[in-house]
Amino acid sequence: PESTEVHPEAIPLSIVYEDDDLLVIDKPAGMVVHPAHGHRSGTLVNALLSRYPQLAEVGGAERAGIVHRLDKDTSGLILVAKNEAAQQELQRQFKHHAVEKVYLALVEGRLEPEQGLIDAPIGRDKQQRKRMAVVRSGRQASTAYRVIERFEDHTLVEVRPQTGRTHQIRVHFAFIGHPLVGDRVYGYRRQRLGLGRQFLHAQALSFRLPSSGEVVEFHSPLPDDLRQVLADLRAR
Repeated sequence: PESTEVHPEAIPLSIVYEDDDLLVIDKPAGMVVHPAHGHRSGTLVNALLSRYPQLAEVGGAERAGIVHRLDKDTSGLILVAKNEAAQQELQRQFKHHAVEKVYLALVEGRLEPEQGLIDAPIGRDKQQRKRMAVVRSGRQASTAYRVIERFEDHTLVEVRPQTGRTHQIRVHFAFIGHPLVGDRVYGYRRQRLGLGRQFLHAQALSFRLPSSGEVVEFHSPLPDDLRQVLADLRAR
């Protein structure tokens, strides 16, 4: 049987900000956040436990202080608490929608109107349990967006999820007929523009520092693979 222990691993981390209470990490695409069946190593938790052994005490070794999650193939900013008090305060901010997360996504087709709010409940897909879907019995979920740039058959959008459901952005845009480019689970086109993953990047994160209450905002530049896709579209 597979071991359930989580071992520290010396994996490089891109640290955007650090103080006594928390870390802001820029996660690369392809890195799993939490260990799970089939992914016991190479995760963000393994990397954190190697550099910060004390995080095993913050929510347990499986969580290692991580306050929210990003899908494996989503890149960008993720918040980690370094002690129990900071974890509780950051979780409180998430619960009261005081944490602002901004994503950049490229979707299929010409998205209208210029800005909008997708409000549709999300739950497990009744046919395929590994997938999420818009289902009447799901949990309330809303996603605000605005168009940043238009291409012939694609639209670049800034996305601000108001809730934090699993796969929320991917499910919501697929639901309105504009799935994310490169999304193998919720997309339906073969054309992936050379991407090996969905075009989704957590580019900004804003919250209050637990120590001072000061509002801080952090940014992550668009990774090379996503920048290349936009450069190719602009050159058409």
